[in-house]
Amino acid sequence: MHEFDLIARLKPLLPSNDFVVEGAGDDCAVLDLGDPGHHTLFKTDAIVEGIHFSRDADPGRVGHKAIARCLSDIAAMAGEPIAAVITLALPKNHDAAWCEALYAGLGKTAARHQVAIVGGETTTNPDRILVNVAMIGRVPRDRAVRRSGARAGDALFVSGELGGSIAGRHLEFEPRLAEARWLAANVDVHAMIDLSDGLAGDLPHLLAASGGLGAEIRAASVPVSRAARELARAGDLAKPALLAALTDGEDFELLFAVPPSDAVRVLDGWKAAFPETRLCCIGKTTATPGVILVGERGPRPMPRGGYEHFHGPQ
Repeated sequence: MHEFDLIARLKPLLPSNDFVVEGAGDDCAVLDLGDPGHHTLFKTDAIVEGIHFSRDADPGRVGHKAIARCLSDIAAMAGEPIAAVITLALPKNHDAAWCEALYAGLGKTAARHQVAIVGGETTTNPDRILVNVAMIGRVPRDRAVRRSGARAGDALFVSGELGGSIAGRHLEFEPRLAEARWLAANVDVHAMIDLSDGLAGDLPHLLAASGGLGAEIRAASVPVSRAARELARAGDLAKPALLAALTDGEDFELLFAVPPSDAVRVLDGWKAAFPETRLCCIGKTTATPGVILVGERGPRPMPRGGYEHFHGPQ
């Protein structure tokens, strides 16, 4: 069973209550805990040795990745992170010095974003290391940007560059917290998601959540990273650089939809606010379901891709 098929089967079994504004199905849950000015964001994410990092990876960078993944989800809803708890599952022959370096990386990234680490859990796990982060944040009341608000004809934008994250960026990416809050404050953002499973994997989630829309993506406008191009040239990727940009995953960039009338204003404002971070308009949403990639040889269906747990890269 595919990951999202399993999630679809489990979601009906999840209880709710009067505090839930948005439950399972978006980048974060949204809760109303009585703060008159804000809703609370709640998120959890895990990284597993052999899937998200290797045992020989720098433990400080592993710690950064563990907490930055949750920060990226908070960013996708234009929120502000507040606090986290950590669950660390270790083999019985664990290395205490490795764990200390892991926590140093966790703490450094958390402190840079004013996030308190307020506790957690340690336990054993046969054969491999697991690090789970649960995080709360906040967002101005009724200002959380969801996946579900895109409309037909919206302009689609991507921050940064895509593909080739395995060359090292998957352990050192910076979550787009400031950029997302700027967008929410200055633009009518209809929908937003962070790209953890690749553009080809995550764009369909945004489209499905927005009522089953489709999209047209211009191949020439997809921001392919230098790493993806270099890996492809060296033969270290078993696919062309554009395909890597569409399907590699672990980019942790923002994908968002805005009214077409706002497109030029978004580009101009972003360039002034974040001159060192690229922003590209890659296409538009459509009323017809399905994602079409428009290239030199004409339109064709977007390649399937992205990382899918239980099945691996697609």
